[in-house]
Amino acid sequence: MTLTRDQKLWGMALWVEKHHGDEARDFIGAKIEQLALANEPDGVKLWEEVARRFEQLGERMSHS
Repeated sequence: MTLTRDQKLWGMALWVEKHHGDEARDFIGAKIEQLALANEPDGVKLWEEVARRFEQLGERMSHS
């Protein structure tokens, strides 16, 4: 089974939530900052997309 890009991004967001819990936003922010400083725009874009999905996870949890 091949995962779509969207499924992979959701998987990354869930992984961050599971492994970093309350520190997840800081982890994602640090990742984006690290990649920006390394001049890795594709990496920044990837983690920004993960961040959007992570935020959506939080929204879903607060509406449950």
